[in-house]
Amino acid sequence: MKFNRIYVFFALALAALLVLGLTIPGFSQSRRQPPTSNEKKNKRPGETKPGEQEPVPQDIIPTKPQDIEKVTTTVNLVNIDVVVYHKKSGQIVTGLKKPNFAIYSDGAQQEITNFGTPEAPITVALVLEYSKWSEMFGLYGNRGYEPGTYEVIRPAAMFLSQFIKPPDDYASVVAFDIRPTPLTDFTNDPGRLSAVVNLLLRNSPAFRETNLFDALKFVLIGGRGDSVVLDDNKSDKSDYAGMISVQGRRRAVVLIASGIDTFSKINYGDARKVLKTSGVPVYIIGTANLFKKMYGDQLPATDSLLGMPGRMSWLQADNTLQTFAKETGGAYFPVTFEGELPKVLNNINALLRSQYSLGFNPGEVRDGKEHKLKVSVDVDGDGTYDDKEYVIQARQSYISPKPESKPDSK
Repeated sequence: MKFNRIYVFFALALAALLVLGLTIPGFSQSRRQPPTSNEKKNKRPGETKPGEQEPVPQDIIPTKPQDIEKVTTTVNLVNIDVVVYHKKSGQIVTGLKKPNFAIYSDGAQQEITNFGTPEAPITVALVLEYSKWSEMFGLYGNRGYEPGTYEVIRPAAMFLSQFIKPPDDYASVVAFDIRPTPLTDFTNDPGRLSAVVNLLLRNSPAFRETNLFDALKFVLIGGRGDSVVLDDNKSDKSDYAGMISVQGRRRAVVLIASGIDTFSKINYGDARKVLKTSGVPVYIIGTANLFKKMYGDQLPATDSLLGMPGRMSWLQADNTLQTFAKETGGAYFPVTFEGELPKVLNNINALLRSQYSLGFNPGEVRDGKEHKLKVSVDVDGDGTYDDKEYVIQARQSYISPKPESKPDSK
């Protein structure tokens, strides 16, 4: 009887949210009325110096020239962003040089041809789940004391206002439900970042579905989708370049999501491949944890007929976020209470600002296969690697391009 009451409770809550979605202008409905303050379209990072050349990673093809920051170049490059910290104390290690590192690809040591220090500015794509599901998880997690969307808006607002440092740092913001919607392209304008937060606060999600995998693919490799909300575009659709067009800079994705994927066009395996190919670390703030702790034991094992995620879906979601973070060299922080956010965001900022950029030339490796990567570190320079004492946070593999098709013999 207790389970039936809770099940009816969720059904009524979902119905109420759907009714609200019909009476309150949805996020996608109001996106064509951008604010009219100083929110002009910004150039993407590096576009002010189009005459310079940048490294061309073997697994990414850039779309336009960008400027270079403390990174030397080669024709083919596999880039690895690395953070080193002590296993016991958690103290991040700074001041390391190129001789302190070694890179292995499929067990064979590679010559480090590119090396960048952590002082370079960062370029971040902030991706947040903005759907009726996330609204419901947040609402019942806080027992109705505040709007459910605050669970995803609050960390986004704190990160954009406190940890993006203009004019050198750039951020792009993409919200997603059934589809990803770019709110702003890469910008270093504080007023524009503030306008993004205000836009999220005064709107409500339009759809229930959360297509996480499609959103990550869109953010990383780009594609044709909704036009940038804060740009007064005449067309509803436009091309979005994504992170692949940003070269020669520290890059990262900060994802704020529950990990639930409803029905993306690509599957979990495809999403992992996109992430591995991009070479961009993903730092994740996991949401809906308070909701799971309060109601998780009372949910059925499988998804309900109304689509409510069951216990198995939540376990899968948590594993998905952990895997994405680990394989890309990022980190996963499941957040339960609002008071945890300052510490989590400080940790993410510290990791972002402490990334060493390493690169090697894979030569003529073009087999379209996944190749394992391993980074070792000799902190004290005594000739012995200290991998047992220190954590080396880095991507675990890269996928080489497929061999070029041979021309027709005719």
